[in-house]
Amino acid sequence: MYLDFYNLKKSPFNITSDHHSIFESSAYREALVNLLYGIQEKKGIILITGEVGTGKTTLCKSMLTRLSAEVKTSLILNPYFSEVQLLQAIIEDFGMSCERKNRLEIVKRLNNFLVECNGRGGNAVVIIDEAQNLSVRQLEQIRLLSNLETSDEKLLQIVLVGQPELYEKLSQPNLRQIRQRIVVKYHLCPLKEEEIREYIHFRLNLAGAVGLEFEPESYRLIYEFTKGIPRLINVLCDRALLLAFTKERKVFDNEVFHACIEEIR
Repeated sequence: MYLDFYNLKKSPFNITSDHHSIFESSAYREALVNLLYGIQEKKGIILITGEVGTGKTTLCKSMLTRLSAEVKTSLILNPYFSEVQLLQAIIEDFGMSCERKNRLEIVKRLNNFLVECNGRGGNAVVIIDEAQNLSVRQLEQIRLLSNLETSDEKLLQIVLVGQPELYEKLSQPNLRQIRQRIVVKYHLCPLKEEEIREYIHFRLNLAGAVGLEFEPESYRLIYEFTKGIPRLINVLCDRALLLAFTKERKVFDNEVFHACIEEIR
């Protein structure tokens, strides 16, 4: 609606995950280094946690673009399956099928695939997003998958991505075996206050913005409301663009953001 008014090529604060428009904050860079290290060094189970809206899914999608062609990947975005269905989803995303859809046959098929992949000098990784929704039985199944290995390295790297509740769930005594196998872990923090201005200008520049002005005091207000969570920043700034458009303004001050915050709450 407001793109023509602001001479924008696209909406700068789209909340849809897009690895092409990632702002590389200090936390993002650290998380990416941990992910790539865990996969490339075949560490087995990797844990990535973060609050809602901090960009965990986008981080994983970006990571996938940085892996070499020798790394086979399976991305599970929503693990609402039974244990067997989860196994089925994993091998299907690897491009395989299994005529007999029982646990034994699926794991056998997966193991053969991983051995062949490793024999060619390759690697394989499963990324499970929203992993806080995994049941105890599913997590136990994942632990068993982490047993697929040679004498000196893991055949399958497993990335568990989820909200902080995932870490709490893994702290349960009956899950201590899988918890002890997590070699690499990282908590993705929100943007720092000093990164808010950089983030907003980054998104505006990608959209081709020219002549839009955010008053300096607005960045403090944006941080206080969003706590540095990118998704909330996008929602607030998108609302501010719309409100300023209705008033035919291209300067964004605290008056605009106060009004938007009241609408969003």
